[in-house]
Amino acid sequence: MTYTPKDKVMRACKEEEVEDLKKEVRRKLMAAAAASPSSSQLQNFIDEVQRLGVAYHFEGEREEALQHIYGSFHDNNDMDGDLYNIALRFRLLRQQGYDISCGIFNKFKDKQGGFKEDLITDVQGMLGLYEATHFRVHGEHILEEALAFTTIHLKAMAKDLEYPLSAHVAHALKWSIRKVWRG
Repeated sequence: MTYTPKDKVMRACKEEEVEDLKKEVRRKLMAAAAASPSSSQLQNFIDEVQRLGVAYHFEGEREEALQHIYGSFHDNNDMDGDLYNIALRFRLLRQQGYDISCGIFNKFKDKQGGFKEDLITDVQGMLGLYEATHFRVHGEHILEEALAFTTIHLKAMAKDLEYPLSAHVAHALKWSIRKVWRG
């Protein structure tokens, strides 16, 4: 295949545009990390970059941001967060090999030892917990219980959810995040 001068110019313009976009994402990632290392905004940004499949462009920045998240997570043990943010933080860190205790999910259990029934109304939190369970290691019973709990309830509610949440739940149930890609 031969390229005309017009094709070369077009390709150069596209490559420059891609580089500009990468710089913008890198700038936003570092700004979010500097502003608030434990923020849900930073966690969501990292998650979105990974889900888009472009995280390899930002390995250094992503690792630095995750180190900030780990430091803040480790410092306060995240006892104040909601299910979605705790589960997302847990998953992002476990995905990259950080040693995070699954005990942080104990706060979502009732006195009888089961997961609190009111969690069922938090679809995003349930989905986050479901995805986090795919990073369990042998013997983490709370995550095994969480997998069973979230699977049953997400399957039951999937047909009643509106798009795009319904599609996200269906996709997560069909293809676990760990099977799709590794951080």
